[in-house]
Amino acid sequence: MLAQARSRLQRLTPAQAHDALAGGAVLVDIRPGWQRAAEGEVPDALLVERNHLEWRFDPECTARLPQVSGYDTPVIVLCSEGYTSSLAADSLRRLGLHRATDVIGGFRAWAAQGLPVHQPT
Repeated sequence: MLAQARSRLQRLTPAQAHDALAGGAVLVDIRPGWQRAAEGEVPDALLVERNHLEWRFDPECTARLPQVSGYDTPVIVLCSEGYTSSLAADSLRRLGLHRATDVIGGFRAWAAQGLPVHQPT
């Protein structure tokens, strides 16, 4: 299932994801609160735990986030190591968000590359 999901994504390295944010992409961190507290957070990432993702990102849902302006919104999903995020990004693509993707290696790779991180308290 993971390989199939990834075959439908144009996955990004952490550096590519960081650059995409400057171009208007939306970074969504789907890790649970306990994991963000232990590992840290990416500044300005939307925090939407995995079980809320589809209804918060469906452009036709009345409870969608304001950052989701339509099906063309570039969404980059982030988890801890890049496994759950691939499945979640593929789910968003099936909703019609055709530019959804994820970060190769997840938050841990992002932090290891020295990209901006709020350290855990």
